[in-house]
Amino acid sequence: MKIMKISMILDQVDSGQFALPEFQRGYVWNREQVRGLFKSLYRRNPIGGLLVWITETNSTALRGQDENIPNVATLLLDGQQRITTLYTVLRGQPPRFFDGNPATLKGLYFHLGTEEFEYYQPIKMKDDPLWVDVTALMKASFDGVHAIWQRIVDSLGDNSPSHLPGEHLKKLHQLLGILDIDLHVDEVAGKDKSLDVVVEIFNCVNSRGTTLSKGDLALAKICANWTDARNAMKDELQKWRDADYKFQLVWLLRSVNSVLTGRAQFIYLDGKGEEEIKNSLNRACKHIDSVLNIISGTLGIDHNRVLFGRNSIPVMVRYLEQKSDPLTTEERDKLLFWYVQVAMWGKFSVSVDTALERALSVLDESGNDLDVLIEDQRVWHSFHVEPSHFDGWTVSARFYPVLYMLTRMGEARDWGTNIPLKSGFLGKMNQLEVHHIFPTSKLKNVGHDRKARNSVANFCLLTKDTNLKISATLPEVYFERIEAMHPGALASQWIPSDRELWKIENYPDFLEARKILLAKEANRRLAKLLHVDEQQFVDASIGITSKREMKERPDTIGDVADDIEMKTLNDLNDWAKEQGFAGGELSHEYSDPDSGEQLAVFDLVWPDGLQQGLTQPVAVLLNEDAEVIGLANTAGFRCFTSPDAFKKYVNSELLAVAPA
Repeated sequence: MKIMKISMILDQVDSGQFALPEFQRGYVWNREQVRGLFKSLYRRNPIGGLLVWITETNSTALRGQDENIPNVATLLLDGQQRITTLYTVLRGQPPRFFDGNPATLKGLYFHLGTEEFEYYQPIKMKDDPLWVDVTALMKASFDGVHAIWQRIVDSLGDNSPSHLPGEHLKKLHQLLGILDIDLHVDEVAGKDKSLDVVVEIFNCVNSRGTTLSKGDLALAKICANWTDARNAMKDELQKWRDADYKFQLVWLLRSVNSVLTGRAQFIYLDGKGEEEIKNSLNRACKHIDSVLNIISGTLGIDHNRVLFGRNSIPVMVRYLEQKSDPLTTEERDKLLFWYVQVAMWGKFSVSVDTALERALSVLDESGNDLDVLIEDQRVWHSFHVEPSHFDGWTVSARFYPVLYMLTRMGEARDWGTNIPLKSGFLGKMNQLEVHHIFPTSKLKNVGHDRKARNSVANFCLLTKDTNLKISATLPEVYFERIEAMHPGALASQWIPSDRELWKIENYPDFLEARKILLAKEANRRLAKLLHVDEQQFVDASIGITSKREMKERPDTIGDVADDIEMKTLNDLNDWAKEQGFAGGELSHEYSDPDSGEQLAVFDLVWPDGLQQGLTQPVAVLLNEDAEVIGLANTAGFRCFTSPDAFKKYVNSELLAVAPA
């Protein structure tokens, strides 16, 4: 451990020797936390120490060092929010890697009378010269403090008590003295301190805060070599976000790793230089674009909500990286067949590193042979889809994306317009909505529980207008109308032809009959991807007994239960927008930051707060159990379980105290 003054730390940030890796969270403090930090510093209360990792870099950006001596970077592991806050307020601008809302850190003022910190409010502060701009004072430093003090004295005039100017000057010096405060800095150093070791040390020290993953640390070290790495990666993520695919930095880093090293563990990125990372990022992004295009174009999986199995994409990226020739149609289809198989059975939903390492090794050892990769998957899990696989419920069930895929790959037609819903016909599928074939309100009235009402087999996909027109009509009524207007449209969405099953009293039998039809269609489509006939596919699927037992991922917990709950959430989101806030994110997928495993779906969230960067993340969770609420709390969300509680929070804590 060593002692460093705050001014020395900021100087080393300027020189690039003290790096502030932003990791995944970016800057998340709000204004209240900033005020609290400066209040503690001014009063000389302890604010805690720092934890840093001393590591060699390949960067040439560090100045003043002998070129024969390896460059060393000091990477901040614990204390990121505090140092970022200090740097931005005291320097007057955020560090170049700042990722957050800069308004959080602008306009901090100090009152020489009350010794309180507040954000700038023109009406309140206009006629009071005792309000001092903290950033302006810090930039003036001790050399300019007397000029600031003199302006205050002149503004007060002769009516000010004689002792006050001296006290004001003393307080200005006390505020400036923040720069000379000593902080305890614990160092993790040495060649034996690998990514795994450093992550374990950090998470032990920071057990009550946000955990650090191996991907976070690998990214931090890459940024020490290539200072713009994070921004470059964020630009790519934003490009996909604009196309309605939401990925995390660590996910992209896995693809970079697969391109550059052919391995899953981030430790293999250690020692890679700036140019290697740049080139690998460019190639990885090109391959990811290709993968998303073929998944969208062939399978119809064209937006974030239905993109299952995303952790397997780095394997597909590696396959394309190793290909010297363009994909043939058969190669494309086999690659997609493998993707659908691992996605359906959740192979990459848990133990991501292990699953990735296995698949990448198979590719490498086989000479990039897709047949061997597919065979390895078959040994792990049979290919064949059974009706029971559609037993899941809610749109977070693993087989909901399969239903969507079948709708987009086949001859499914809209029940109102009779237009085909196949891939590419409607463009981006934000125009399609999930329709409950049997209305949930009617099912609830006759005693069916939430799980039965929201069975995947009770879903189909329709255009918004058609969904609204059908509304809560029972199938025995509207099915007859559809069949008369558009013969075959019902069958195109795998509706049993037996009219007795269209009656609500036979709802359980309807579900079982539709599951059989869905499973048959799934196997037919999979056989076409594998370029075999259906009987060959069945024989191949069940002909090999699994040699390896692995746990399948349970359906993700949480999610919107029914149409009524979705309307409540949409109305609440619209209400927040009417109050002047940005819209929230419906059905937010929460994943483990280390493994990438999806753990839950939160109903409605504002990940950056309703006032981005100024307030804490917020989640509205309706009719969820304690496990879902606990995960949201652990993830840093302030949780509300009713619309009224959320509105009370907005009205009392945000609207009432909004800065003038």
